[in-house]
Amino acid sequence: MATTGVKDMFSLEGHTAVITGGTRGIGQAVAIGLAEAGADILLVQRDVTSTATLNAIQALGRKATIYTADLSSAADVAKLVPKILADGHQIRILVNCAGIQRRHPCESFPDSDFNEVIQVNLNTVFTLCRDVGAHMLDLEPSPVTGRKGSIVNFASLLTFQGGLTVPAYAASKGAVGQLTKSLANEWTSRGITVNAIAPGYIETDMNTALLNNPERLASISARIPAGRWGSPEDFKGTTVYLASKASAYVSGHVLVVDGGWMGR
Repeated sequence: MATTGVKDMFSLEGHTAVITGGTRGIGQAVAIGLAEAGADILLVQRDVTSTATLNAIQALGRKATIYTADLSSAADVAKLVPKILADGHQIRILVNCAGIQRRHPCESFPDSDFNEVIQVNLNTVFTLCRDVGAHMLDLEPSPVTGRKGSIVNFASLLTFQGGLTVPAYAASKGAVGQLTKSLANEWTSRGITVNAIAPGYIETDMNTALLNNPERLASISARIPAGRWGSPEDFKGTTVYLASKASAYVSGHVLVVDGGWMGR
């Protein structure tokens, strides 16, 4: 059986990746990491005012294009993949990294906030997986990765735990884990791997409320075996791995990247 060198196993040369949530934080680091591995990037953003990620990718010599969509709008999301495909792109990688957070006590959590979180964090993920997955199924296997496509969804520690004051987020991320497994059950044998990454406590804008709460910050930090909160850079390698040939026999998995939190 022919073997592949380790360097080539992580190559994404010539592939095109669609990523949501790439303007900052984890999504931005992941988009740049995929480009560093050789992929061209299609960035899904609310608008075109933020060009930092686009510029960073182009500085690497890779192609980058911004597509605009409001992920809280089901109508916008429904139009997204048809527009990308109409422009002639062949999508080999999908990364669903966009997410929103709303915090309220459970007994007073508003319907409007609950529904918005579910729309962005779950419904949008499903729609994009379905539409991109249907496209990938029609492709021939890539000589670079050996499969038709790779989907990487972003889950959370709250895929496994309940959290405090975040019932909508916990519900959405729990569902992302199960959605990932369900899609993998149907598509892995047909050439598409579907996996998820569950970040631990990461220093991003989404966790500002926790970082600014001295008591919560101290209690959380004390439980992390790594002795630090994570950074967006910690997700470059894991995402490239799940998108590349290196993870050829990995599908339906939720990869926890948490500095050891879940093992404590």
